[in-house]
Amino acid sequence: MKIDILTLFPEMFKGPFDESILRRAQDKSLVQIDIHNLRKWAKDKRGTVDDRPYGGGVGMVMMVSPIAEAIRELKSSYQLSNSKQISNFKFQKSKIVLLSPRGKVWKQSLAQEYSKLDHLILICGHYEGVDERVREFIDEEISIGDYVLTGGEIPAMVLVDSIVRLIPGVLEKPEAIENESFSSSKFKVHRASQQSSKLLLEHPQYTHPENFKGLKVPSILLSGNHGEIEKWRAGKAVEITKKNRPDLLGE
Repeated sequence: MKIDILTLFPEMFKGPFDESILRRAQDKSLVQIDIHNLRKWAKDKRGTVDDRPYGGGVGMVMMVSPIAEAIRELKSSYQLSNSKQISNFKFQKSKIVLLSPRGKVWKQSLAQEYSKLDHLILICGHYEGVDERVREFIDEEISIGDYVLTGGEIPAMVLVDSIVRLIPGVLEKPEAIENESFSSSKFKVHRASQQSSKLLLEHPQYTHPENFKGLKVPSILLSGNHGEIEKWRAGKAVEITKKNRPDLLGE
């Protein structure tokens, strides 16, 4: 998978992408992440990529021209680097995404969908937003929550982290992603005498020691009875979801 990120602040990405699972995924050549300074596509020597909004208003707006030109070049570069597979281009899965508070809220289901892409271009919004015409060049607009950040850099990091860990081969134990919070759980929720699958938050986890200052590991987890353990975990997952995210249960 190839991920290109357009940003005004490329230095922000050094730490998060150089450690842990993201680093290992790159070392294994399972993903290639390239950070691009949007000013490279500015029309003047000063690297201007923003201007005052028509109609007046506070702050500056990112210009359409540098972003559109960057998208065009990155798409062409990706196709050129994969020229040996030119006959399969029509089957390549790609998306161009703008990170913005106006976008649809990011969810695990979207992360799973995006992890199957071949090429992803992420555009980090900034200032007072982008020229509306930028939206003619993108496929999707994504927000990571109902709040406003100073720019799209941190949201881009969130997307990349949540996507890359789902790419086959990245995690040493693929089953680790099967029963996570917000994943399609094997646990079933009994409601109104009907059984239906729900997205549940993850059940509690414990490790050594068994007793920490009077705080003990639940005895069921020490029983060795895996059937009962699964029932306990399912019940706890429902309990935690009902307490913290009742909306996931339709309540």
